[in-house]
Amino acid sequence: MGYMQSRIIYLVGPMGAGKSTIGRLLANDLGLSFTDTDQEIEARCGAEIAWIFDVEGEEGFRKREAEVLRDLSQQPAQIIATGGGTVMYAENRKIISATGFVVFLDAAVDTLVRRMEKDKSRPLLQKPNRDEVIRDLYAEREPVYRELADVVVSTSRGNPRQVVNKIVDALNQ
Repeated sequence: MGYMQSRIIYLVGPMGAGKSTIGRLLANDLGLSFTDTDQEIEARCGAEIAWIFDVEGEEGFRKREAEVLRDLSQQPAQIIATGGGTVMYAENRKIISATGFVVFLDAAVDTLVRRMEKDKSRPLLQKPNRDEVIRDLYAEREPVYRELADVVVSTSRGNPRQVVNKIVDALNQ
């Protein structure tokens, strides 16, 4: 199934895999709009994700995320970068697999740890053992990303442009 038949291309994968960076480049290449679900949630709430987590907890955040995903899935062809935990909810997986082509942007855990070293914006990483948290989240989520994916592309090596080219090649298969 090429992307022409799919209305949407979803980018799934762990925090730090490059979903937003890759998504913007890919959207530009394909002449599609780009939406990052985390940014969309912030825009709709007028609050940062960290604040939403503090006030509503992860469950409240995930409800908002599902609502945003449902809305976006009804719109025309586009690129959507999902949050790292989006796929852990059955309803979200149903929406994603029913409405688009899924690209799992994978990266080695050591790469993710390095990329997330200085990141202060992610609620799940505001812990002293962040390396361990990243490893645990990856171990828990990776099989789900892989199962949902139509194609898997590593972002550990190469630059974003090379990754986008691999995705475009996969879409044209």
